[in-house]
Order: sequence, then C-alpha cells, then structure tokens
Amino acid sequence: MTDSIHVLDLEDDCWSQLEDYRLLLIKTIEPTRITPYLRQCRVLSSEDEEQIYNDPNLVIRRRKVGVLLDILQRTGTKGYVAFLESLEIDYPQLYQKITGKEPARVFSILVDEAGESGLTQYLMSEVTRLQKQVEEERRRHQEASKRIAILDDTVREQQVREKELRKQKERVQRLREERDRLWDEMRQLKDENYSLMHNITRLSEEKNGALMSNRDLQLNIEKLKHNLMNAESVSEIQRKRTITLKKGTIRKLQKENDHLAARLQEMEHTRQEPTTPDEQEMSRQVMEDYKQHAHIQYQELVNSLCTLRRELKEAEQMCSKYSEEKEVLELKNTMLRKDSRMYQDRMEDILKQMEQVIEERNKAMSTREEYHKEIAQNLQDKDQYRKQIRELGEKCDELQVQLLRTQGEVLSLQNQLRRQHCTYQASDFEDSSLASSFELRSQTSEEEGLTKAKNESQSKASEEHDVCKTDDGGLPQHKKADEDTVRCDDKMLKEELPYSCRPRANFYYRRKRAVRAKPAANVHAPCQLEHTSGSENSDTDGFG
Repeated sequence: MTDSIHVLDLEDDCWSQLEDYRLLLIKTIEPTRITPYLRQCRVLSSEDEEQIYNDPNLVIRRRKVGVLLDILQRTGTKGYVAFLESLEIDYPQLYQKITGKEPARVFSILVDEAGESGLTQYLMSEVTRLQKQVEEERRRHQEASKRIAILDDTVREQQVREKELRKQKERVQRLREERDRLWDEMRQLKDENYSLMHNITRLSEEKNGALMSNRDLQLNIEKLKHNLMNAESVSEIQRKRTITLKKGTIRKLQKENDHLAARLQEMEHTRQEPTTPDEQEMSRQVMEDYKQHAHIQYQELVNSLCTLRRELKEAEQMCSKYSEEKEVLELKNTMLRKDSRMYQDRMEDILKQMEQVIEERNKAMSTREEYHKEIAQNLQDKDQYRKQIRELGEKCDELQVQLLRTQGEVLSLQNQLRRQHCTYQASDFEDSSLASSFELRSQTSEEEGLTKAKNESQSKASEEHDVCKTDDGGLPQHKKADEDTVRCDDKMLKEELPYSCRPRANFYYRRKRAVRAKPAANVHAPCQLEHTSGSENSDTDGFG
C-alpha cells in the first residue's frame, strides 16, 4: 500500500515538474513529430491518436498538445519517461532545459515495450521519413535551382531589355539633343534672317529717301530752270518793248524837228521878199486868201493828219499789241518747248532709272534664285547626310541589340546545358540513393533474422558473426557510393547555387551524410549484440 502511494507521489512530482513548462511545451511541440515514438512505446493508442488528429474541437495545434499531455499524464511514469525520450530525440534543447541533462538517446521504454525489433522498426521508419524528407528537400532544391535558373534567365532577359531600353533612351536623348541643336540653329538663322530683313528694309528706306531727296532736288532744279527761263523771257520782252518805245520816240522827235525846220524856212523866206503898198495890199489880200485857203487846207490837212495820226497810232498800238502778243506767244512757245524738252529729259531719266531698277531687280532676283537653289541643295545634302547618319545609327543600335540578344541566347543555352547536366547528375544520384536504401532494407531484414535466431544455438551465432564480416566487407562499397554521390551533389551544388547559398546547402548535405551513416551503424549492431550483457538498459532500470 505504501509502495503504491509512493509511486503515485512520484508520478505527481514528475508531472508537476512538467506543469511548470506546460506553456513552453504547448508553444514548442509539434504533435506529428512525437506521436510515432509514443505509439511505438505503447503509451499512446490508436484511439488516442485518432482523437488528437480527427477531433473537430482540436483544430489548433496547442489544444492538440494539451490533450496529448493529458493523455500521457494518465499513463503515469511510463508516459512521463516516454515523453521525455521523445523530447530527447526530437527536441534536445527543450529536454536539456527541462531536465538539465545532456540527451543520451537510450530508448529504454521502446526497448522494454517493443524490443530490439521494435527499435529497429522505429529507426527504419525514421530513416524512411528522413529519406523522404531528403528526397523532398532534394526535389525542392531542384525546383529552387530551376526557379533560380529561370529567374537568372529572366534577369538576363531583363538586363538585355534594360540595355535595349538604355540604347533606345540614349538614341532618344541624341535625337532630343539634335532637335534642340537644330531648334537653336533655326532660331539663330531666323534671328539672322530677321536682322537681314531689317537691314534690307532700312537700306531700302534709305534708298527710297535718297531717291525722294534726289527727285525733290531734280524738281527744284527744274523749277529753278523754269524760273530762269521765265526771267529770261520777261527780260527779253522788256528789252524788245524798250527798244520799240525808243525807236518810236526817236521817230516822233525827228518828225517834230523836220516840221519846225520847215516852218523856220518859210518864215525866213517871207521875211526876205521886198513889198510895195499895192503889192503889199494885193499880197496881203492874196495872203489872206491864201491864208484862208491855206488855213482851210491846213485844217483839212490837220484833220486828215489827226485822223492819220489816230489811225497810225491805232495801227501802232495794234502792231505793238500784236507784236507783244507775238512775243508772248513766242515766249510761251519757247517755254513750252523748254518744258517739253525738260519733261522729255525727265522721262528719259525716269526710263533710264526704271531700266536700271529693272536690271538691278532682275540681277537681285537671279542672285536670290541662285542663293535659294544653293540653300535648297545644301539643305537636301544636309538632310541626306542626316538621313544617312540616322540610318547608320539605327543600324548600329540594331546590331548592338542583336549582339545583346545573341549574348542572352548564348547564356540561356549555357544555362540549359548546365541544367541538363545537373539533372543528369541528379538522376544518377537518385539511382545510387535508391540502391543504398535497398541495401539498407536488406541489411535490416538480415538483422531481424539474426536477432530471432540468436537464442537457438551457438552455431547460428557464429554464422551471424560471419554475416557481420560479410557486411563489413560490403560496407566500403556503400561508403564509396556515398562518397561518389556526395561528391556529385557537391559538384552540382557548386555549379547551380551561388556562393551565398552554399553554406546552407552544405549543411543539408552534411545532414544527408549523417543520415546515411545511421544505417551503417545499424548494420554493425548484430555483431555488437553478441558481446553485450544487457547493460544498455541500465538507464531504464534507473527510471524504474
């Protein structure tokens, strides 16, 4: 009774220690990793496993771990020891933190419950699981390498596209710079054209001003000539008029002098003749008659003279008038002739100027046409040269793009060849790994047969010892195959993975090598079991 109470107290103490770490256990443990070992130790039944995995209320992993701990707590010390051994196998750091001991991996509960065959079966299942994990890891590694190769191809393609885009951007930048340069040249030429047009307009205005001033000067000269001719004609008329007046006065004075001289002669003649009274009377009477008759004649003569003088005066007036009119008409005629001559000269000058202007215009038009033709030819040559330069630049860009594409294709072909080579090596490695797993299974089956026949006879034990020797003889071949496969994997790893990913991959391959080393140790187990005395179960006895 006291022993049972002591056992119950011991169980309560053990599980009370685990209760302190319950939250850590629930947070850390994965049920799928420890349930196979617990099932092999027979502390967990299939119903309990079904409850843990298929209960709809146990969807969360932490709840599953809590239910698993409750089920193990009902099994007592056996469940406690099996749980600690599972932690020792799968969670060594957690085991060391709970117990304060280093993991020893003695599998006492498994050996007590299932025997060495159960341990071997468990180890085989673990090896199979690890091989599956290795295969899965290898498959993931191959997929990752394929994805890396695809990503490398895409990266190279993107680099090629980036280079093409850079070339296109450089070409666009060159075109923009050329456009800006041509725009600046066009603006400069436009400014020069505006300045030339301004200068031409200013010169034409100056020329027009000079022509207008020249025309004004010519008009002033013509006016001065016209005034000079008018003055000459007026002076000529006045001169002629003064000459006629002078001649008329001279003629009139000569007539008066002649008349006075004739009267003086008559008076002198009458004074010189001797007279008698009768004669004087008669002469007086004759004289009176003569006087009367002379007076009458004189009156008639005077009247006729007056009429003649009047007619003469009128005739002279008419003559002078007509002469004046004639002179005026002659003057007008000369003026008109001079004006016509002046206008004729002016028209001739204008026609000469027009001819000169037409010649200058034709010359300017011809020079302008030649200049335009030369400019058009230069522009055509310039456009042709630019077109040739653009075509050569496009050809150069196309050749560079083709070069980049061919480089990308060469790199992609190299990657494809490398991937094919790696897949070929990986297939060889899988074949060697399948062969090694088949050898391990054959060795484990032989080990089970040897453990069953150990208690029958000593002769079979010697045969088992021979079997161990044969296994030792066959082991170097297996090691050699493992070394070849590991070397192949290392080579494939160095070829496919970059330098930054190699340490982790080396870790995986070291793990693979360690996993392959476990079955080799299991092969030697039958030879070592012959000389053991069951001291391996001392740890389990201590727990008991």
